[in-house]
Amino acid sequence: MISEPSRHCTVELQALPSRIGQVRRIISAQLRYWHLDPLIDQAALGVTELLTNVHRHAQPDKSCTVEIELLLERLTVSVHDHDPRLPTVREADDSSTSGRGLALIAAVSESWGVRPRGGAGKIVWFTLPAPSLFAAQPPHSVYGATTDGPFELSGVIPPEVASPTAARSVVVG
Repeated sequence: MISEPSRHCTVELQALPSRIGQVRRIISAQLRYWHLDPLIDQAALGVTELLTNVHRHAQPDKSCTVEIELLLERLTVSVHDHDPRLPTVREADDSSTSGRGLALIAAVSESWGVRPRGGAGKIVWFTLPAPSLFAAQPPHSVYGATTDGPFELSGVIPPEVASPTAARSVVVG
C-alpha cells in the first residue's frame, strides 16, 4: 500500500478580530500549496467561526493555536484554547445576530467535535473530505522531469506507444 505522508500546519495567535483575517489568508495559502483549493472556502469559514468563539468566550486569555492536518484524504482543522468550558450548539432564531457558529460548522463539515485538553483548555475541530492528491496532480509522461535534460532519449519508448507486459515480481530470500 502506498500512503501519502501527513501534512501539518500550526499557527499560534491571539484571537483578536485583526488576526482572524490573517489566519484565514494563511490557511488559504497553505491549502493552495497542498493543491486543496476546493476546500479553501469551507476551511476559512470554519476557522473564522472557531476563532470568533475564542475571541468572544474564551477565558482567561485569547491565545490559541490553529492546526490543519491532512491525513488519509481528510483535512482536520482544529483550534486549541485555554478555556476548559466546552461550547454548545444553540438554537438561534431569525433575529439573532450570533449563536450560529457551531451549527454552521456542522452544516459545512463532514464531522466536528470538542474534546477537553486535561484541564488545559479544549480543542474544537472539524473535518473536510479532501480530493485525492493523485487526482489533483496533472499527469506527467516522465515523472519528475520538467525539461528534456542532458539525457539521451533516443532509445526510450513513450508509454503510450509501449506494448503492455505481464507484471512480474521478485522475492529475494
